[in-house]
Amino acid sequence: MLHSLTVRDYMEANLVVLKPDMEVLDAMRILIEKEVNGAPVTDQLGNLCGILSEKDCLKIALNAGYYGDLGGTVSEYMSPDVVTVDVETSILDVAKMFLGAAFKSYPVMDDNILVGQINRHDVLRAIEHISQDSSSP
Repeated sequence: MLHSLTVRDYMEANLVVLKPDMEVLDAMRILIEKEVNGAPVTDQLGNLCGILSEKDCLKIALNAGYYGDLGGTVSEYMSPDVVTVDVETSILDVAKMFLGAAFKSYPVMDDNILVGQINRHDVLRAIEHISQDSSSP
């Protein structure tokens, strides 16, 4: 049954999106305020160019501790090599991806256009949805 559910069904389409030239402390505040564990970074044309995660933001503390530098731009801290999933990917396949990697979320693409993000919580919602459907009379 999980094979029939796709990322499209459970992804978050209202994205928090960051820009590479933003101050990283401002971006970190956005992640905290929006209660997200990371956000895609897009260029001026909307192309995905990286992702800034909570883990990436921890580098701010290290830089401050070692170099006395508390700041910089998102592009200095983001991860430029982003693993994405297609909007039609099975929830089951995404669950396997989460088990095999340390990522907490993946940007979702549809024909090379960023359309959403899916995280572990979204996959859990899909499992719960299936379990409720199977237990209903």
